[in-house]
Amino acid sequence: MAMEQKKGFRFTTYEAPHLSPFEKLFEIFQELITHTSGDFDEAIEWLHQLDEEYELTDDDYTIDDFIEDLKRKGYIREEFEDGGGQMGEQGEEGDGGDEGNGRGGKISMTAKLEQMLRKRALDQIFGKIKRSGSGNHKTGKLGRGDEHSGEFREYRFGDALDRISMTESLKNAQINHGIGNFSLDEGDLVVEDTEFKAQMSTVLMIDISHSMILYGEDRITPAKKVAMALAELITTRYPKDTLDILVFGNDAWPIAIKELPYLKVGPYHTNTVAGLQLAMDMLRRKRNTNKQIFMITDGKPSCLRLPNGDYYKNSVGLDDYIVEKCYHMAAQARKLHIPITTFMIAQDPYLMQFIREFTQANRGKAFYTGLKGLGEMIFEDYENNRKKRIK
Repeated sequence: MAMEQKKGFRFTTYEAPHLSPFEKLFEIFQELITHTSGDFDEAIEWLHQLDEEYELTDDDYTIDDFIEDLKRKGYIREEFEDGGGQMGEQGEEGDGGDEGNGRGGKISMTAKLEQMLRKRALDQIFGKIKRSGSGNHKTGKLGRGDEHSGEFREYRFGDALDRISMTESLKNAQINHGIGNFSLDEGDLVVEDTEFKAQMSTVLMIDISHSMILYGEDRITPAKKVAMALAELITTRYPKDTLDILVFGNDAWPIAIKELPYLKVGPYHTNTVAGLQLAMDMLRRKRNTNKQIFMITDGKPSCLRLPNGDYYKNSVGLDDYIVEKCYHMAAQARKLHIPITTFMIAQDPYLMQFIREFTQANRGKAFYTGLKGLGEMIFEDYENNRKKRIK
């Protein structure tokens, strides 16, 4: 079955002589299955078309071989219906399953591939990051914290004994009392100061309204990659931080990290207020003192849920009633000391003006951006937003 040209895809000749045939195809396949929101069959159809155009495979290694390797390595599983109507699985690592897809079962991604997509997104957007221990957020504040600052001060009652620098303290004792009459008292003791490492609770809001694929431009895939990369960054480098993700269209609801590769837009309007309400509810339950909201959107707020359960919608221009509700939510977040950073994937002047006033109400931040560079800006902001107010 011939596939129509899919808007938003652009491919160039890819040369990677140092990679094995599987690795070459796997790199392309990961991009395709991200674009298709986890639809394996559609991704393989695209891979077949690219193979015909660019001769990605040969007789020694075919796409069927590649699919079998995906099964063998545990990246995909085949779900099949048994005689009782129950769904079973096969194709996990170490079990090649049936040859091809002869059972007619549905093939889907495994958790191993989902994590691989998150790691790939992190590498694409933020570069290689080494795993480190918990709480890496420097604050510039000195005191009893986690990280040595290289600066010393006099010992104070209550300082932990393991903070005492014996080398510097002995040096002080020699200077103060002389070598011939050596003694060490409390006045000679110095401790090495440490920096606090702040913890952060972040909620990432992703707009899944119809405008995210409007006019033939795929905006949801870059937003999805950013979310996957941010999830991988936090879980590997900042394990004490928390990240919650929600999507908003006519309503707002939370999604798990593992659901990110499958994220799709819907025939929705944009209920920004519902997204902000849910984000603040999530953050109220967090024990961390440092909280923030990131919002990725490309459309104007055009929907509200009324108290009686009905929807109030207006897609024409900026509706004053909806806009005022957004400003009210921004001000409410400000009272809760929750800054909102908005990443606006649009350049419409009237939308930019709305975001400016929204940001002013919250005293947050706003970036007006196209799709290029979206990830770098979000990560730069995440890195820069970690501060802990110490009184």
